[in-house]
Amino acid sequence: MADRDPGAGRSPGISWTDLMKLDSRPAPASLTEEHYEYLGSDALPAERYTSEDFARAEREKMWPHVWQFAAREEDLPEPGDYVVYENAGRSYLISRQEDGTIRAMHNVCLHRGRKLRTEDGAADRFVCPFHGFAWHKDGSFDSMPCKWDFPHLTADRMELPQAEVAQWQGYVFIREEAGGPTIEEFLAPLPEHFKRWRHEECTTVIWVGKEVPANWKVTAEAFMEAWHTVVTHPQLLPFTGDCNSAYWTWGDNVNVNLVPFGIMSPHIDAEGKTQQWIVDEFVKYNGRSADNYESSDSPFAVQVPEGMTAREALGAAMRAGYTAQTGYDHEDATDSELLDALVYNVFPNFAPWGGYMPNIVYRWRPGKTPDSCLMEVRVLSRVKKGEPIPRGVPMRHLGRDEPWATAAELGILGDVLDQDMANLQFVQEGLHCSKNGKVQLADYQEIRIRQFHRTLDKYLDGTAGPSA
Repeated sequence: MADRDPGAGRSPGISWTDLMKLDSRPAPASLTEEHYEYLGSDALPAERYTSEDFARAEREKMWPHVWQFAAREEDLPEPGDYVVYENAGRSYLISRQEDGTIRAMHNVCLHRGRKLRTEDGAADRFVCPFHGFAWHKDGSFDSMPCKWDFPHLTADRMELPQAEVAQWQGYVFIREEAGGPTIEEFLAPLPEHFKRWRHEECTTVIWVGKEVPANWKVTAEAFMEAWHTVVTHPQLLPFTGDCNSAYWTWGDNVNVNLVPFGIMSPHIDAEGKTQQWIVDEFVKYNGRSADNYESSDSPFAVQVPEGMTAREALGAAMRAGYTAQTGYDHEDATDSELLDALVYNVFPNFAPWGGYMPNIVYRWRPGKTPDSCLMEVRVLSRVKKGEPIPRGVPMRHLGRDEPWATAAELGILGDVLDQDMANLQFVQEGLHCSKNGKVQLADYQEIRIRQFHRTLDKYLDGTAGPSA
C-alpha cells in the first residue's frame, strides 16, 4: 500500500496542528512539523509478549546494543557515589569519578561471581563481601587476599568489564557492547527539541517504581497512545483532547504523542459547557494547585476573560506561575509547552515528557519472566535559577499488590496509573489464551507501537546492531 497522507485516520474535529496555529505564542518546529509514515496494518503475534524464547532473543540481540537510560546525574552527584543499575540479566555499577566523569562496569566479582553491590551508595573501593577481592571505583583491580594462591590472576586480567557511558541533559546512558551510533545520533531529534526545555536544569523530586504483572512491552505500550482515555480515564475527558492528539515518528528510535489539555474531548457532549468549566475541571483533576485554588490570591484561581479560550487562560496562569517559581523567563513559552502532555519515547524503554512543567519520565525494565516488569515514574522539577542542583530522591519501590496511589507524592497521577494497571494483568492473561494469537493496531493512533516493533525486529534479524 502506498504511503498515506499524514492526516489519514484522524478523528473528526480540530487537529493538533490547528491548535498550534491558535496558540498564544509562536510554536517551535518540533510542535508543528508533522512526522507520520504509514507502516502497514499487519497484526503482531501475541507470542512477542508471552514467549521466553522471544524474551531471550531480546536479551541477546537487542539489549546489549542499545543506549539504555540508566541514571540521572543527580543520582550520583559526588565523587564516589554509585548507582546499581540492573536490566535484562545484567548488573552494572555506575560510578562518579574524582574528575567528575562517570564510568560503568559490570557489578560482578571476577573471583566467584558474587554481585559486588546490591544497593546504591558511595565508595572509593568495591570490596566483595564474599572473599574480599577489591576494585577501585574506576573498575581497575586493587587487591585480593591470599595473592600467593592466584599467580594466574594479573591486575590487567582482573579489571572489571566496562560498559560505554554517555550523558545528555542530565541523563546517564550505558551501552553494554561498544560501537554504533553516538548518543546524539541515537536520540535524534531529541537534542534539538529539548534545547528549549533544558532537563539539565532539573532534579528528580519524585521517583516511584512498581512491579507489574505484565510484559514490559505491554506496559510500555499502554503509555504510547491517548485514545484509551475514553474508557480507562473518563474523568480526564472534560479537559483532554484525546482524539485531537498527534502521533509522530522519526527514524527507528524516537516517537511522540502530543496530547492537548485545556480542550474538551470530542467524545463528550459540549452543550452547556463553557471555557470556564474546562478550566475548573482541569485544575480540580490535575491537582496543580493548593486546596484553596478558588481563593482570589491563588495563582491558579484562573478566570477566563471574555473572548479567551481555556487553553489561553491556563497558559497565561502557568506562564506566570512557573516564572515566579523558577526565576526563568517563560514569556516565549507556548500554551502547549506549559500545559500539554508532550510524551516522547526513545527505543526501547525511555520516555521523557517535554515542556516546561514538572516533567514525567517513564522507564520499563523486563522482569524475570515475560509476564512481569518493573515500571518507574520519575518527576523532574526545574531548580530555581542560580541555585545548585540538589541530589535527587531515591526510588520508592512498590510491590505488586501496592497501588500507585500508595505513593501519595504522585498526587492524582497515582490514581490515573492505577486505572492503567487495572488493564495490564488481564491484557497479559488474554495474550496467553488468545485463540488467533494476534494483536491488531490502529494505523495512526497506534503508529508508535508499530514503529517500536519494527525497530525491535531490526535488532532481532541483524539489520540493526553489531552485524548490521
